[in-house]
Amino acid sequence: MINVLCFGDSNTNGTNPAGGRHPYDVRWPGRLQRTLGDGWHVIEEGMGGRTTVFDNPIEPHRSGIEALPVALVTHRPLDYMIIALGTNDMKAMFHADERVIASGLEMLVREVEITDNRGQSAPRIVVVSPIYLLPGISTSGFVGFEEDAVAVSHRLAGEYRKVAERHGCLFLDAAQVAEASELDKLHMDAANHAKLADAMAELLVSDRAAR
Repeated sequence: MINVLCFGDSNTNGTNPAGGRHPYDVRWPGRLQRTLGDGWHVIEEGMGGRTTVFDNPIEPHRSGIEALPVALVTHRPLDYMIIALGTNDMKAMFHADERVIASGLEMLVREVEITDNRGQSAPRIVVVSPIYLLPGISTSGFVGFEEDAVAVSHRLAGEYRKVAERHGCLFLDAAQVAEASELDKLHMDAANHAKLADAMAELLVSDRAAR
């Protein structure tokens, strides 16, 4: 069994821009499981508001660096570790540009590398750069985003790619295959969850075949 842990935020958790939460078979981890099929076990670990390393006093217990070690030990041994975070780091209260956010991501990558994988080598890490925020995010109803976050979201992939290259990770720029809904400027609709799942499946299957 090939174990894949999807560690992310509300777009991994499946927040529906029209309200509520997408069903499991609509959310990209669920669709990824269906596409990969037997022999793969996709584990969904998404939480709304989760950051890479920042503590949010308005939304406590959302720091990825605090939750990650528990998730790694809970689900080990892992073959693939997908890190899909960074969107919430763009909230104004953190004053974080793309380089700072990428540094937070790198801390997560290092945590995966040093955590015991039940005696096996560390899982193959997939770094996912988030989809772009859309103009109007400051009035979307999600507290914390200002309009300058849109520009940061467009600059993030370059910095994330550098982290992936330094650590020998796989890399996926989600903004090249999926986009946020105009409804809330932040979350994906069903069609875009499907696009992200398809791109991720292609990446994983190709990597597995090459190993």
